[in-house]
Amino acid sequence: MLFRAMKADLHAALVSLPLRHFLEVARTGSVSQAAQHLHVAASAVSRQLSKLEGALGVALFERQVRGMQLTLAGERLLQHVAGLETDSEHLVPQLLDLGRQAQQRVRLACTEGFAAGLVPRCIAAYREVHPGTQFQLRVESPAAVSALLLRSEVDLALRFSLAPEPGVAVLHASPAPVFALMVPSHPLAGRARLGVRDVVDYPVLTGEPHTTGRQLFDLACALEGLHCVPAMESNVSSALLPMLGPRDVALASYATAAHWVEAGRLVARPLSDAPLQQRQSQLLARQGAALAPGAVQFAQALVRALQQAQPPRARKAVGAGGRKPRRAAA
Repeated sequence: MLFRAMKADLHAALVSLPLRHFLEVARTGSVSQAAQHLHVAASAVSRQLSKLEGALGVALFERQVRGMQLTLAGERLLQHVAGLETDSEHLVPQLLDLGRQAQQRVRLACTEGFAAGLVPRCIAAYREVHPGTQFQLRVESPAAVSALLLRSEVDLALRFSLAPEPGVAVLHASPAPVFALMVPSHPLAGRARLGVRDVVDYPVLTGEPHTTGRQLFDLACALEGLHCVPAMESNVSSALLPMLGPRDVALASYATAAHWVEAGRLVARPLSDAPLQQRQSQLLARQGAALAPGAVQFAQALVRALQQAQPPRARKAVGAGGRKPRRAAA
């Protein structure tokens, strides 16, 4: 019933009001019967016919005692409108299907640190429960992720951020400090907390200068009067983790390395320097944009995944009544 009503509404949108009135009069041969079928006054039907004839500059009906008779021009127009109706019968279901797909489509952009594990695992888990959802995932630099969102090329954006951005709405934010990552046998692995002074004594593997983690690390070093030349840098920080040697230290977020740490392959130690605490992971939408239901539901699933990807102490703080993330909604 609802589908038929939606088809009727779409068909009405595809055919102009004067043409709909013309078509009904041609079918019934009567203005009054057409008015009854259209649920309008007969004068409204006559007014629309006059408007159409005036626009075309030709009479479409001969007004006879027994009803309305099509002229040759009217018959030709009827053939045209009948063709439009046939086309719309095929087009309307396609449009409705595309509309349903758009409601369940999720277009997400994220930076590579989230693409290393968190986002793929979240999408896979979500698709098990919502198999009809269509995903589009873009992995870009932080600036490119924001640009895609502002151009409406994606619905959601997930990135590390140092400051608020104009034109975007923050659906969820959580601390994303920079961690020192190393193999369990590393000389620093037994320390509960480290600083940049400890780290620079070892080969450092880090992101390129444009990444947020690298920027904060360089700032912390500068404040301490230190100069660190990385042993290796990459535009994909997650690619550094598999190549950590026995004395190497990689710099990344806990979310980037969570699956490595939980598997016991690496240890993650927080860095105490203040600049390295300033970063947030943010789930973003475009300011004022209405998210489709599928995007809203996935945003909520992504928030839960981000909470689970926090270090154990941070998860306990939230569970014990700490500050909870804002609800992800349009």
